[in-house]
Amino acid sequence: MNEQLYPLKFKTIFKDKIWGGQKIKTLLGKDFLPLPNCGETWEISGVDAEVSIVANGGLAGKSLKQLLETYKGELLGKSVYQHFGDEFPLLIKFIDANEDLSIQVHPNDELAKKRHNTFGKTEMWYVIQADAGASLISGFNQLVDKEIYLEKFNSGNLTDILNKEKVTGGDVFFLPAGRVHTIGKGLLIAEIQQTSDITYRIYDFDRLDDSGNKRQLHVEEALDAIDFTHYDSYKTQYTPKINTPVELAKCPYFTTNLLDYSVSTFKDYTALDSFVIHICLFGNYTLKYLDQDIEVNMGDCVLIPACIKSVEMVTQNGFKILETFIG
Repeated sequence: MNEQLYPLKFKTIFKDKIWGGQKIKTLLGKDFLPLPNCGETWEISGVDAEVSIVANGGLAGKSLKQLLETYKGELLGKSVYQHFGDEFPLLIKFIDANEDLSIQVHPNDELAKKRHNTFGKTEMWYVIQADAGASLISGFNQLVDKEIYLEKFNSGNLTDILNKEKVTGGDVFFLPAGRVHTIGKGLLIAEIQQTSDITYRIYDFDRLDDSGNKRQLHVEEALDAIDFTHYDSYKTQYTPKINTPVELAKCPYFTTNLLDYSVSTFKDYTALDSFVIHICLFGNYTLKYLDQDIEVNMGDCVLIPACIKSVEMVTQNGFKILETFIG
């Protein structure tokens, strides 16, 4: 007989990156030794080579893949499981950019399926912390077509046509597949994305890796993936509210709400046919389900299986989380 599902925490997967820093440890409290730095953490992952392992409760030591194979729709939600099967559909990360990341783009589902037999990569960013003057790139700052893009790229002036934005903590960006982007130096970000590890690197600022080599670029592959549409604004506009959920993103791949609460609350997920993920950005709370009390602190992520229809969030000092699900 299978153990009853409960809210799940997972062991963090740490990634050493050429542009990584120390904020994963100093701000999020996650010790990534023996790595010299940590550019990103994978908090909940079903990516084949990097599958998350349960860290709490009676299922500790089991992989997310094993849970999917055993619990199926109980874990994902019936409709989500019908669509994705034994593939967990989201990848949850924290990213610490001590230097600018490469300028890059991700393919959509159609192109990713054709080239890599995988999903595309639509994602969103929530800026947890930003150093003074920090910026990022999202999209183009003018009308651009393939010819203009190539002329700028080949002349070494690509950044002239890219939309660069100064950012502060609390800023949100939704990045559909095909949007050229990069995270700038000095940003700590929570990222929610489709399960995909396909990135086309367009430009890497001529950096050298530890071996003295430039990292591979994917110039031709990126051309077919780029969405050249120009928008007047790329930043997500929202009005912060206390003790009321605020929707930040809604797309076929995920819906994400911001919960900024100063008091305890009860969450009813009866209407959802999906798992729910809590990403704790600030503060702390106790997640109560039946006889389970799970402590959730800044930097923690919790997967609430679809079969769990209500939880209580008890806090003394308040919390701010991203709540994400499919539907």
